[in-house]
Amino acid sequence: MTVSAPQVTFPRAFLWGAATSAYQIEGAVREIGRTPSIWDTFSHTPGKTVGGETGDIAVDHYHRYRDDVALMAELGLGAYRFSVSWSRVQPTGRGPVVQRGLDFYRRLVDELLTHGIRPTITLYHWDLPQDLENAGGWPQRETAFRFAEYARLVGEALGDRVEQWITLNEPWCSAFLGYGAGVHAPGRTDAAASLRAAHHLNLAHGLGASALRSVMPARNTVAVSLNSCPVRTVSQDPADLAAGRKIDDLANGVFHGPMLHGAYPETLLTATSSLTDWSYVQGGDLATINQPLDALGLNYYTPTLVSAATQPATGRRRPGGHGRAAGTPWPGAEDVAFHESPGERTEMGWAIDPAGLHELIMRYNREVPGLPLYVTENGAAYDDKPDPDGRVHDPQRIAYLHSHLSEIRRAIADGANVRGYYLWSLLDNFEWAHGYSKRFGVVYVDYTTLARQPKSSAHWYSLAARTGKLPPPQE
Repeated sequence: MTVSAPQVTFPRAFLWGAATSAYQIEGAVREIGRTPSIWDTFSHTPGKTVGGETGDIAVDHYHRYRDDVALMAELGLGAYRFSVSWSRVQPTGRGPVVQRGLDFYRRLVDELLTHGIRPTITLYHWDLPQDLENAGGWPQRETAFRFAEYARLVGEALGDRVEQWITLNEPWCSAFLGYGAGVHAPGRTDAAASLRAAHHLNLAHGLGASALRSVMPARNTVAVSLNSCPVRTVSQDPADLAAGRKIDDLANGVFHGPMLHGAYPETLLTATSSLTDWSYVQGGDLATINQPLDALGLNYYTPTLVSAATQPATGRRRPGGHGRAAGTPWPGAEDVAFHESPGERTEMGWAIDPAGLHELIMRYNREVPGLPLYVTENGAAYDDKPDPDGRVHDPQRIAYLHSHLSEIRRAIADGANVRGYYLWSLLDNFEWAHGYSKRFGVVYVDYTTLARQPKSSAHWYSLAARTGKLPPPQE
């Protein structure tokens, strides 16, 4: 007799959601006073995105949000995480808001609440107003104070109806892919500037969290979403372990050190001393950054595997998945070699390693015991295509979601305080430098007609969200 495996069941209060970001889905880039962000400028620069594709229209969520919210409701989602376009509501990154720009988010929030879906706002998902970049961008200290002003304005407008807030999404990408590697907007390749940007993003988080709390009801929560990753070494050789520590500092410690513990890792400061003396860290900055968090968001896709370098830097492969880099996202790590992690891969070239998510959750459970954790992004890109009947079958994504959600449930059983999961992403969309060539959505979007079609994974996830149980990983 065959005995089926027990069904994985989640706590009743577990939050089932999906996530998007403004520039990737909204379109309407010139409506009602919106000015260019760094991603408008970057995507319109020849050679920066696949096929020269831009987010000018994206998937037109700005005009189709009611239909998209109705679709979320049909799928039984309990929460929706979206970002606000800074240049839509404060076009120059300074001064008064454009109320009609804010009105779009008021309408979106009201629509979500009408359908019983909890809104979660991310204030910054990489789309800095171009005017602020022209003034120096994130390497300039002033940008952090402009972010705090923006946070206060949005908090005043929406804090009465939105209870869950996230200051920054993946500041690692903003700092090191945008200012170091040059593969993300604004496309700069200055290692020292990337470290300054990291500090000012940290400062923006602290100032923004304080600004939000000054204007919102006490019941509201403030978090940050970090794209932390497990860093592994090819051996236990001391040189490899030292390489792993260096990359862990640059991937993780540079943000969670000051945010969670009020200090940068000393090993980070030493490893980057040839690039910067860190004199831009002013008195009081670390206390400002180390704001009490109500929750921590973890974005997880794949681990990083490294060793000490055994050949010249020019002969080494750099980690893939973010495009061809003119610079490096790893300042001060010229003596580290990156290796392909084993296992199956998504269309991004990222190794699939569900156990890495459990490892990451348990790490933060140890570092900040009891702090509520949310997986605020997790998902996979596959080459999805409709069948002759127009249906989109994506069994690989179902298997991916099942395996990663199973690891979250295992972490909960191991004592981690994981409160919810936001799959990335609700919709196929503009995937940054990859243009429209990578599909992460559980809802298929025909980029010609912009028609939406839930994939098999959407129906699978819908059943999980409605029942709190993971269906078997078959369609």
